[in-house]
Amino acid sequence: MPIPRNTVRLTVAQAVVKYLSVQHSVADGHRQRLVPAALGIFGHGNVAGLGQALDQLSDELPFIQGRHEQYLAHIATAYAKASRRRSVLAVTASIGPGALNLVTAAGLATVNRIPLLLLPGDTYATRHQGPVLQQLEHPTEADATVNDAFRPVSRFFDRITRPEQLLTALPQAMRVLTSPTDAGAVVLSLPQDIQSHAYDFPAEFFEPRDWKIRRALPDPEEVAEVAKMIRTAERPVVIAGGGIHYSDAHAALEALAGQIGVPVVETFGGKGAVTKDEWWQVGGVGLEGNFASNKLVKQADLVLSVGTRLTDFATGSQSIFENPEVRFAALNVTDADTRKQGAVGILADARLGLEALASALEGHSTSEEWQDTVRTAAQDWEPIRTEWLDADTAYRAEDHPEAPVTGAVLTQPQLIGLLQEHARSGDTIIAAAGGPPGDLQKVWDATDGRACHLEFGFSCMGYEIAAGMGVRLAAGADGGRVTSFIGDGTFLMAPTEILTAAQEGLDVTVVVSENHGYQVIHRLQMGRNGREFGNEFRYRTQGGPVTETASTEPDGTASAPRLEGDYLKVDLRQIAEGLGATALRATTAAEVREALDSTRDTRGPVVIVIPTVPHVDLPGGDVWWDVAPAEVSEQQAVRDLRAKYEDARGAQRWFG
Repeated sequence: MPIPRNTVRLTVAQAVVKYLSVQHSVADGHRQRLVPAALGIFGHGNVAGLGQALDQLSDELPFIQGRHEQYLAHIATAYAKASRRRSVLAVTASIGPGALNLVTAAGLATVNRIPLLLLPGDTYATRHQGPVLQQLEHPTEADATVNDAFRPVSRFFDRITRPEQLLTALPQAMRVLTSPTDAGAVVLSLPQDIQSHAYDFPAEFFEPRDWKIRRALPDPEEVAEVAKMIRTAERPVVIAGGGIHYSDAHAALEALAGQIGVPVVETFGGKGAVTKDEWWQVGGVGLEGNFASNKLVKQADLVLSVGTRLTDFATGSQSIFENPEVRFAALNVTDADTRKQGAVGILADARLGLEALASALEGHSTSEEWQDTVRTAAQDWEPIRTEWLDADTAYRAEDHPEAPVTGAVLTQPQLIGLLQEHARSGDTIIAAAGGPPGDLQKVWDATDGRACHLEFGFSCMGYEIAAGMGVRLAAGADGGRVTSFIGDGTFLMAPTEILTAAQEGLDVTVVVSENHGYQVIHRLQMGRNGREFGNEFRYRTQGGPVTETASTEPDGTASAPRLEGDYLKVDLRQIAEGLGATALRATTAAEVREALDSTRDTRGPVVIVIPTVPHVDLPGGDVWWDVAPAEVSEQQAVRDLRAKYEDARGAQRWFG
């Protein structure tokens, strides 16, 4: 049969790569590559398909080799976030465990509404080979594969079982990736045999295409209604979320806040939404916010949330809104988020919505009394923040009898103070799980270009080192310093992509607060259980497998040896050096300053390990979090904590 004119014969994998290489996003008139590169690890499920295609078309879609699929996907997610959701990286994996390693990253991207393009291999679509290696043999669903695990954590999923399915699947995938409302993980599941199948694709399918990222216009009636609420409010507060970043609404937010004199507090995702040091810029809100922000929200009679999902960390599990007369308004591109807390909503782009509100509120200002309250709250917090971050005031063990003696001379807050001192405009600090993101939310100054990249929608350990690479790829070689701030628990979970950073020559810095365990969960455990168990990095009190030593005494008590010995001896600096990083260990404030200054211009990855005193935490934000102690227990401490919990639940409120 003759080949029709105006077609090009390609394999499915070649067609995918060819198509991705000519897609562009357009936002506010700026056009850029939508998918400028791919990352991946090859196995039998993708090496002969996508592997061959990426090799053949490497000039059109460059390829980055990695060490673990999940962390490659985290690189891509951080890249998209740092690119303001206007550019993404594709990630490919083999079948079975390689594909499933991407599921956590898919969940992270979808929860945070960040575009992520995943191209996992899948088992054979044709079945005469089966069952094949790594195939799921489901007893009642013959077409099920492990890739079906992606469905609940993705915004778009399609399994390509015929070449021509790409003609509709790929454009739909691009639509979701460039949608302000639908962004999240996009998964094209590619059976390994189908990747190599050839088809005569229409040549026009591979013509360059632009995907406009639209700004939703605000409804004048919705704007007028919210403006009326603001005019009649005596104590309004704005809660700014990540939508401020994605819509480049910083200037619009600052103009509105300055115009009407309304305090602005920030969620984790919205950290750095305000770029200027102003009296109305109060900082982080919620469980890990500062008490100045939280004090204002507790008093607020109107809460305007902009570009945020208002999760439990921001709302104190629905306990932070204490004013009995509080009302809610919301500005968001996602309809569901305009209705949370029973809010009066503006369904629109954050920047356009804020500009419309500023116009509608021309001539209005909050009272001097409320503005004085805001200033006083911020002024009361600042000296406390300064004292905790002061690394030149020696740590006094007698002031912290709960802290174990480890030889560390700096606390984690003091380490943050040193990082803040070192930060310049254009630099980015990154954190995602454990103590670092909460501490940065509470005390980091993200104004004047000192960006703070927090992933806390999924609170995903292992994101941070990879995220540093994604931010660096987005910023380019000439961008400011990119620092991933992590604990030793996160470092030991996922250090492998340091080698990828060395391979690619990416200038990223990893600062490790070595405090011997999962200390933020230790803190929570002490507050809910009253005793430590399984969170610090300690040797077992007696060697040998616990399965051979477990026993039960006649009175029913267990006598198995516990993880209560000395702290584990591990050389994190040596591990980092072995993975190709310039690695240093610094103990004192002077040594940390020297380590940071001497490595600012170092090429490739840098890892700086700093011992910090365990169990010394920043002051709380005076906000409750709903984590329930056991309802019944033989331990008196647990019973006492449960009683306190039941009492605290009385502060929770429902807003319909």
